[in-house]
Amino acid sequence: VNMRTGEVIGAEALIRWQHPDKGLLPPSVFLPVIENHSLAIDLGEWVIARALTQMAAWRATGLHIPVSVNISARQLQQSTFPNRLAAILAAHPGAWAGDLELEVLETSALEDLIGVSRVMKACRELGDEFALDDFGTGYSSLTCLKRLPESLLKIDQSFVRDMLDDPDDLAILEGVISLASAFRRQVIAEGVETVEHGKMLLQLGCELAQGYGIARPIPASDLPSWVASRRPDANWSNLAPVDRDDYPLLFAATEHRAWIAAMGKHLKDARNEPPAMDFHRCRFGQWLDADGQSRYGSHPDFWRIEHLHRQVHDLAETLCEYRKSNSFEEVQGEIGELHALRDQLLARLQLLLHNSRR
Repeated sequence: VNMRTGEVIGAEALIRWQHPDKGLLPPSVFLPVIENHSLAIDLGEWVIARALTQMAAWRATGLHIPVSVNISARQLQQSTFPNRLAAILAAHPGAWAGDLELEVLETSALEDLIGVSRVMKACRELGDEFALDDFGTGYSSLTCLKRLPESLLKIDQSFVRDMLDDPDDLAILEGVISLASAFRRQVIAEGVETVEHGKMLLQLGCELAQGYGIARPIPASDLPSWVASRRPDANWSNLAPVDRDDYPLLFAATEHRAWIAAMGKHLKDARNEPPAMDFHRCRFGQWLDADGQSRYGSHPDFWRIEHLHRQVHDLAETLCEYRKSNSFEEVQGEIGELHALRDQLLARLQLLLHNSRR
C-alpha cells in the first residue's frame, strides 16, 4: 500500500501447500527440497499461471490489482524463460502482462549477472516489470542497480523490522532509500509490522510498504472485500518526509531505544554489559550536547527532553543498584517506569520535530 494515501497498489502471491496430513505448510518447508530439481521450474510456471488466472478473475469483479510473483534462481537462469513466459501470457488473454511483476532475489541475480540481465530485458519487452527482492542482503547491491533493469527495490524486512531499535539497520535503510532515489527506482519496505515502522519510513521518504502491520496473508477470494473495506491509517495520512537536516534527530531516537534495550538486557542478566551510564556519554546524550543543542536548543521542548533524559539515567542507576543487591522485585517494580520515561522522551522528540518545522 501507499501508506500516505492508503491506496492499495498491489499484492504479492505467496505459495502454500495444503498437505493432507501436516496441514498448511509454508514455502520454507518444501521449496528447498526441489530447489535443484526441474520440478522447481514446473512449479514456478504453475505459480505464474495461477497468478494470471487470479488477476483475470478479480478484474471480472471490478478489482484491478497488479500481482508480484517470486522467481527462483533456477527459473531465472534458464535462457528459455522469456519464451516460456510469453507462452504462459498467451494462454491467459484475460490478464494483462503489465500487471505481472516478477520478483528476483538480489543474491540469486548476482550468481549470473550478465545472463540474468539478458533474461530480464527480454521479459520486459513482453510488458512485465521486475522488482529486486531482499535488497541490501547481497554483497554488491550497487552492481545490481547499475546492471539490472528492475524498476522497483524491495528493502529486506530484516532491516525494516529492527530499524526502530538498531541504529545500524536504520542507517542501511536510509542509505537504500537514498540509493533508490539516486537511481530513479521506486522502493517498497517489507516487514512493516507496527504504526511506528510506517511513521519512520514516511519520515525518511519511503511511502510504499507491505507487512503484517498492513495485512497478514489472506486467501485470494478475500482480497476484494479487504480492499473495499480498507481505510487509510490516520497515523500515516499526510505524514510528510522530514528535512535531511532533521535526520540526526530520527537517529537519536533510535539510539535512545537501543540504550533502553541494552539496559533491559543488563538488568535481566548482569553478564550483558550495561550501556554508557553517564548521560553525557551515551550516544543520545552526545547528540543532545552537540547537534541537538545547536539546531533545537532555542525550542522550549528541548529542555524538557534534556530533563527526561537525566531522569532516565537517574532511574537506570537506581535499577542497577537494585540489580547489584539482588533486589529483583524492586527492579521489576520500576522497569515499567523506565519504559514510560522512554516513551515520554520519544514523544517529546516527535513534538520537537513537528514544532521546529512550523
